[in-house]
Amino acid sequence: MAVEFLTDEQAARYGSFHEVPSRAELERYFFLDDTDREAVQAKRRAHNRLGFPVQLTSVRFLGRFMPDPRQVPAEVAEYLAEQLEIADASCLKLYGERDGTARTHAGEIQEAGGWRDFAEVRDELVVWLDARAWTTGDGPKALFDAAAGWLCEGRVLLPGASRLARLVGTVREAANQRLWDTLYGLLSVGQRAVLDSLLTVPPGERVSELDRVRRGPVRVSGPQMKWSLQRAEEIAALGMGDLDTSAIPPRRLAELSRYGVDGKASLLRRHGDSRRLATLLATTVYLTTRAVDDALGLLEVLIATKLLAKAERETVKEKMKTLPRVERASAKLATAFQVVFDTTSELVDTDTGEVTGPAVESFEAMWERIEAVVPRHELSSAIAALFELTPPLDSDADEAWRSMLVSRFGTVRPFLKLLVAVVDFGATPEGEAVLDALKSLPDLMGRKNVGPAEIDTGLLVGSWRRLVLSAPHLEPGTVDWKAYTFCVLEQLHRMLRSKQVFARNSSKWGDPRAKLLDGEAWEQARPTVLASLGLPGRAGEHLAARAALLDGTYREVAGRLPGNAQIVFDDDGRLHFAALEPEPEPVSLLDLRAAVNAMLPRVDLPEVLLEVFSWTGADQAFTSVTGGEARLRDLHVTIAALLVAHGCNVGYTPVIGGTDALKYGRLSHVDQTYLRLATYRAANATLIEHQASIGLASAWGGGLVASVDGMRL
Repeated sequence: MAVEFLTDEQAARYGSFHEVPSRAELERYFFLDDTDREAVQAKRRAHNRLGFPVQLTSVRFLGRFMPDPRQVPAEVAEYLAEQLEIADASCLKLYGERDGTARTHAGEIQEAGGWRDFAEVRDELVVWLDARAWTTGDGPKALFDAAAGWLCEGRVLLPGASRLARLVGTVREAANQRLWDTLYGLLSVGQRAVLDSLLTVPPGERVSELDRVRRGPVRVSGPQMKWSLQRAEEIAALGMGDLDTSAIPPRRLAELSRYGVDGKASLLRRHGDSRRLATLLATTVYLTTRAVDDALGLLEVLIATKLLAKAERETVKEKMKTLPRVERASAKLATAFQVVFDTTSELVDTDTGEVTGPAVESFEAMWERIEAVVPRHELSSAIAALFELTPPLDSDADEAWRSMLVSRFGTVRPFLKLLVAVVDFGATPEGEAVLDALKSLPDLMGRKNVGPAEIDTGLLVGSWRRLVLSAPHLEPGTVDWKAYTFCVLEQLHRMLRSKQVFARNSSKWGDPRAKLLDGEAWEQARPTVLASLGLPGRAGEHLAARAALLDGTYREVAGRLPGNAQIVFDDDGRLHFAALEPEPEPVSLLDLRAAVNAMLPRVDLPEVLLEVFSWTGADQAFTSVTGGEARLRDLHVTIAALLVAHGCNVGYTPVIGGTDALKYGRLSHVDQTYLRLATYRAANATLIEHQASIGLASAWGGGLVASVDGMRL
């Protein structure tokens, strides 16, 4: 029978030989050292001399004594018999025929090896399991395996599978209930009513309030940026982010919030008060920072793609349009000045050294020569065109696109005041000037006259100084506050990415230093963390144990050095290893490698994903969190793009394209709606199942091995 969360197969594999040990496992667990041999030699008959080490080594490998040692795999018996020079390993079938022999041997082994009974450490295991379940939120199977590992490391005989499973289930359920009760206890009566209202569907609407607020932005635009900030403001107004949840392990809070973000409102309504409201609280706490993350992520993409990159592209287009006029004007000006140089310069004969005077002696004569090739009015028009189409001498390469950027103030006007009001910005010393300037921008907006004293001129780098302080349309004593706004936003964009400016109420864009526990917070979390990691209360104890292990290992290695010809020490005491000469590769391997390389096509990663989707249908596993049957057209293309973006950690920008399936809004929607832990698992299962049908993969282990295992083979 399956034990609660364990399948029949898992229960059968627990503490037993579910398969023949590998050669490496035989050498690690079933090798008999001198002490083992000495204990074995005290036994007289061959079957006892073999049966005793079977129990001795099996308890090391399994963590418990076998009910019938004679059921050990034949490979284990033969390996032990070979070490003991017992010719016939089949004599093991006689072991234990006399009642009590095997049990007596097990007692001897337990006492000599320091193995303890489970009852002796049960309370200690409960404390350890409770700490791990409380801090990690691991599932019952993971906790079961961790508990078994903890018992084996502590040389504790494993109890029955059902006994350990019941203990794990009880401790985990108690930890979950404590989590829900703790969060529930943080809420006032009014806050509980506010959270429950999120599960209601307003009149005339099709989705609940929870569904509405957990849906992020789907387009890159100024109005969408404003909506995103309003969403963050609305969620923050719920007040749940102000509650002190520091007593809850962040991983447990994140796990509970994922359930609230992915789950349906109708399902959440069915839970009891403590679990329902705890889930909603964790979800709103998560959304409080996630909404700011979404807003700042959208701001980053908006500035990078819709403002900076677009201004640069349009500037290049404008330059290309004016290039013919610039070329013609430059050619005329160059022709005229060539005449000036030719007619006003002295000529030197390189053979004789004779110097000849200028070709013309007066200014009027020079102009006659110039007008003979370029009329004066054309030259005047060329000069005017160059002044119009080319930047001043003291400008930089960025002035053209920055000027273009200023004309797009309408994109940032809708959300600029909200950005400062909703996002709680902070800064390092390097970013304080930019942050102060950002906070001052709302006071400058809409005013006719803004003086230089009202802005931070120290931020005006490069061409921004000219655009802000010396624009042609400015009245004396005023500055262009729109250009100043974009100067600040450009530097904010750069400093947000480097975390010199950060958002305190954000996770992705927050201050990395804020996540380090210190002072009172660390003292409160310390006992639980140390218990879950199995560390002593004082660092000195742990370091002393590590130092002893290092010293012992060092002495063991040093003892082997005199007999090792591959290691030498130079006069300075430095250690040198002799180079290992590689074995030559056979011709057959070189030919095979060349043939395989010739057959492999060179394709891009997205093409590989799409091809695999066509073979396996793994993209069908990515279903909407809403449970609807309708699917987006070319959904597999969007999913492939998102997998590349996340797998390569490059974000949306490199995979955004002109087709509907690759637009930012589509990518963001599919990312939030279709890509989640459950669909990833389903897609992985599909891939593994398909791979298992391949003959070569089956020969390597049923499709569950990595490519590196194939290389080893």
